[in-house]
Amino acid sequence: MSWVGTLADMLWEPWLLGLFLFTGLVYSLGSGFFQLFGLPLWLRATLGGLLRRQRGKKSGLSPLQALATALASTMGTGSIAGVATALTLGGPGAVFWMWVSALLGMMTGFGEKLLAVRFQRPAPGGGMQGGPMFYLRDGLGWKGAALWFTLACLPATLAGGDLVQSSSIAQALESSFALPRLGTGLFTAVLAGLVLMGGVGRIARVSAALVPAMALLYLGAGGLVLLCRADALPGAFQLIFSCALSPRAAAGGGAGWTVASALRYGVARGVFTNEAGLGPSAMAHGAAQVDHPARQGMWGIFEVFCSTLVVCTVTALVILVSGVWQPGSPGALTGAPLTAAAFSSVLGPAGSRTVSLCLLLFAFSSILGWSYYGQQCLRYLTGDDRLLPLYRALFLLCIPLGAVWESGVVWELVDLCNALMALPNLLGLIALAPKALGALNAVEKAV
Repeated sequence: MSWVGTLADMLWEPWLLGLFLFTGLVYSLGSGFFQLFGLPLWLRATLGGLLRRQRGKKSGLSPLQALATALASTMGTGSIAGVATALTLGGPGAVFWMWVSALLGMMTGFGEKLLAVRFQRPAPGGGMQGGPMFYLRDGLGWKGAALWFTLACLPATLAGGDLVQSSSIAQALESSFALPRLGTGLFTAVLAGLVLMGGVGRIARVSAALVPAMALLYLGAGGLVLLCRADALPGAFQLIFSCALSPRAAAGGGAGWTVASALRYGVARGVFTNEAGLGPSAMAHGAAQVDHPARQGMWGIFEVFCSTLVVCTVTALVILVSGVWQPGSPGALTGAPLTAAAFSSVLGPAGSRTVSLCLLLFAFSSILGWSYYGQQCLRYLTGDDRLLPLYRALFLLCIPLGAVWESGVVWELVDLCNALMALPNLLGLIALAPKALGALNAVEKAV
């Protein structure tokens, strides 16, 4: 492990993982666990709001477009490959802690998105912009923390949001359809470039079309597997809870699982899949035009619910009921190959191809979402769009590079950048909790 990986581990374990849980607990307790007891209200404000037409033309994104842009980055390869890796390293108990992390993260996501709209500012060229750098600077006067976050986020957009995702697309198409990696990378770069040239509006429109399609495809295939293996579901849930709470059970199978490893990989997977507390997804919501910031915050709750409690749970359960998971055995599958094998156990070759196609869509949507975050960071640093063409060129160049480059070394940089982003953002969320929770109370009283 390089010094980058060592430093990232020092920040993540246990300090940042604990800070993520603590921040979610602050917002959950302060709101009276609104994510549970306010479920009818936030469902009415999100899914129910889709049935109501918006009146008047607005210069920013609609709440749904902002959600789709954010989900485009959060529902990446981690939803398919990351969950399988967490099961291998942390055991079935990791799924339980992923749920706990997501339950608390729903309110962390609420606070992020609310504050992003509360402190949004006019964007160069029209529309609105918001995010952690604005609520850290304008809400708390922490200019240094805002700069820190931005400088950490910018390389993360090129590493985790670009190189890693491009590598996943190339690997998926090479394994399923024998397509050359370089050709895949070049074609992906051309498609991404066509979308990026249209600015945030085109990114949002493409995301709004792509995200529901890929989610329905993946959840439909996963639901079919679970339906065919319904008799194994009770055993899967029993294994999840026993490995999370019983040290003796957690050591079963000779795989070396412990309660600590289940906690570590479960919380980390929850954080990486929904990004609640990391900060970047708040930039997409910060471009939304809504009548009250708390309403956009409720989309943040729905975002975490969808990306982790639904999509990642389906992945974990499919693997556990498939019968192909052999922990501790030599040559045992992990990552995306394990997920593909689990789907194929019921759906045959179509299962593997479905996973490859979903992996492609998830990764491409992540590229689009992270490109927007990079542009927003650059705007904050320079105050305008004069360096935007240079950033877009560099971003697009990284796509074919990622396709032919092994992503292992990049992940260490991604972990470090994520840790450096999360630290000022989580501290800012805790400091601004009274304002965020006060806005929620005002909306609850008005309903």
